[in-house]
This record gives sequence, C-alpha cells and structure tokens, in this order.
Amino acid sequence: MRFVADFHLHSKYSRAVSPQMTLPVMAQYARQKGLDILTASDFTHPLWFKEIQEQLQEAGEGVYQLKGESSPLFILSTEISSIYKQGDKLRRIHNLIFVPSLAVAEKINKELTRRGCNLTADGRPIVGLTSKALLELILSIDERCFLIPCHIWTPHFGIYGSASGFDSLEEAFGELAPQIYGIETGLSSDPDMNWQVTELQHRTILSFSDAHSAPKMAREATVFDLAAPTYENIRRAIMYYAVKDEKNKIAYTLEFYPEEGKYHFSGHRNCKVMFSPQDVAQRGTTCPVCQRRLTEGVFMRVGQLSSSELTNRAVEKMQGHGIKWYSDKANLQPPYVKLVPLLEIVAEGLSSTVNSQKSKNMFATLCSELTSEIEVLLRTPLDEIERVAGWKITEAIKKVREGNISINPGFDGVFGKVNIWSEEEKALMKGRPATVPQLVLDF
Repeated sequence: MRFVADFHLHSKYSRAVSPQMTLPVMAQYARQKGLDILTASDFTHPLWFKEIQEQLQEAGEGVYQLKGESSPLFILSTEISSIYKQGDKLRRIHNLIFVPSLAVAEKINKELTRRGCNLTADGRPIVGLTSKALLELILSIDERCFLIPCHIWTPHFGIYGSASGFDSLEEAFGELAPQIYGIETGLSSDPDMNWQVTELQHRTILSFSDAHSAPKMAREATVFDLAAPTYENIRRAIMYYAVKDEKNKIAYTLEFYPEEGKYHFSGHRNCKVMFSPQDVAQRGTTCPVCQRRLTEGVFMRVGQLSSSELTNRAVEKMQGHGIKWYSDKANLQPPYVKLVPLLEIVAEGLSSTVNSQKSKNMFATLCSELTSEIEVLLRTPLDEIERVAGWKITEAIKKVREGNISINPGFDGVFGKVNIWSEEEKALMKGRPATVPQLVLDF
C-alpha cells in the first residue's frame, strides 16, 4: 500500500510558527493536500505533549489518529537543536528523532529534563548534547528509536552545513554513523545533489516540508510503499539499505525545486548580492558590498563534498500526465519529481498573490473538486483541471509538470522566485481572459 508522508512539521509552540499549527488544523490540511501520514511533531514541549496525549488515540502499532477521525495517521517525532563545541568549532546541528510510542517519548522528555534541557522554551528545544550523544541517549531508552539529520545542507544548522556542520557523518556520529539510515534533503537540495556524496549511496534520501504553517505542509513529501501503516514498517522502509525489506521501502519523493530554497546560492541578503558557484570561483567568497564573507550556498557546499564519479546520475523522463520524472541511472535510489506548490501556481495563473483571497479560494476549490493538491499536481487530467480552473491555471500546471519554468535562485535566507511564464509569453497572453478554454499556447 502506498502512503504519502510529511514527517517534519512544527507545532504552535515552536518559534516563528503559526498559532494555527494545531493537530486538528494539521489533519484538515493533510486531507486537503493528500497526506496520509504526518508527524505530531514537537513532542518534547510539555504543553504540546499534553495536547497529543489528550487528542490522539492509538490506530495501530506506533501510529495514532485524532479521536473521532480515521485520517490522517500520525507518528511521533521532534526536531532537536544541538549546540556544542567539537574539534575547536562551534557546531549547531538540527536532528529529527522518531519514537515508537507516547511512553517512550515521555521517557526521552524526562531524561532531557534531567540533563538540564529547558523543554518549555521552544517546541524545537536547544540541548548541549552532541549529535552522537543524542543518538546514544534515544537508543539507550528504546532501540526502536531512530535519528535523521534534517535539512542537512543548511549553512548554520545542517549536519553538512558550511558554517557549523561537518564534512562527514562519521565525523559527527563516530562509531554510531552506521545507525544513521537516512537523511532529509532540505528545500535547497534535491536527491540528485545528494546522490553525489559517497557516504549517502546506501542511505535513504528523505524529503519533508519543515512546515511552520499549515499551507506549507507537503511542499516536500516522501511516498512510502508499506505492507501496513505501522511505525515499525516506516522504520524498516527508512532502514531499507540495511534490511532490504522489499515490502517496506520508499517509492519516490516529491521535491521543491532546489533553486526555490532559500540557501541554494551563496550571497548576502542585506547587500542584495547573489553568487553562483561559478561566480564564487571567479570572484571569491567576500561580499563586494560589505567585504564580509558570503553565506555559502547549498549548491556550492554539495560540490565541496561530492565525488566526481557520482555526478550526472539523474535521468529525466516524461511519464504519465506529461510529468518530468528523475530516476537514478545507477538504480540505487528511488525516483523523484520536482513540483511547485499549487497555491503558487494558482496565484501566478490568476496574476495575483498567494495571500489573496482569490488565490486561496481557487486553491480550495481545486483541492475539493479534484481530491487533493498532490492529486492535482501529479495525476489529474488537464481537461479536468481546466473544467474547474480555466485554461490559464491549467497551462501553468502543465508547464510545471514539464519543468518548463525558470527560477531566480534563493540565497542567504531569501526564497527563490518561480517564473512560470517568460516576459515574452506574458506579453502574448496580455488581455486574454483566463476563462478562455485553451490549453496550449502557441508561442
């Protein structure tokens, strides 16, 4: 059975997170977006943990559901920020930990509190434990727990981050590195970029949204093939390269365009300076405006840690419904598809913004009438989309499926800007009402 999952979310108790990130709202948006399983997240926060205990009930081994509702399912995970010194360098690393039950989560919370961690300060708590010590701790409580380094290339908080990370998983986790069965790509990298790193060849490449508000859920997701939706089967799917359980594995991932991620290129936000790796090679890493070091981008950092023998692995192929898929020519990793969030597509199709009520209403209509956001982006026939949304939004979805778009890359905390139509195309469309029943533009 196939399940779409988003296992990196945050609750209303985390900093810079919408107060609407509650379990019922998460569940509502999960159904709208087409998510089958998500994380209850942030279980380390005492108030949030109480809400989890009160609002969820067991729905199977290690999975939960809202009382009175059958979908979506939830598992328990949390993101922990480890800040510590190792090798004469300050490390700031974010890791996701997963646990098989509320009882195990409670034990971890008590042990973290005993070690002086203030769990009430933030849903994503800061601890002084090294990444290795954190992994040792959770495994000592229950061997079914597991840890996934999250958004691994982010400059300041990724395990490979240029500012405070490491050059290898072994450097970070020592002899426990084999216990790291998977990694999360983060928004600024895609699987192909990660396929270039030698030590990731036999580790699972996962993608999740890291959503701080409900509309951002499922902007990245991982699709699992599971014998049944249980915690243990999810764990075995992530451990695939260690256990080779063909009944439980990753089918494919849904990806943000990495250029749209806010750390793809190097640069300085305040100075409005953006450098590609080629620019850095020619002009160096010093900002020409303020003369300080640029924030190093993910694209450049991947190049530093990649192996030349592992590059150019992705094979592009147009498949059902005109969608460009990317597969691994080495046949080691599952395929993936790169998408633009539907609300962004709708906004550009309506010449509006993602925050306008017009865009939100159309987004809701599409998800309601055509099942879900993921269904619209991946599987709904174009004539069905046109019936609901008109030719212009349909053409926009078609272009995204084909990969026929351009993106101004993100840098130093600034998200990239997707351009579905070129200026020439916009000029040719000017004055044409969006309701005209035309799918293909003759440019």
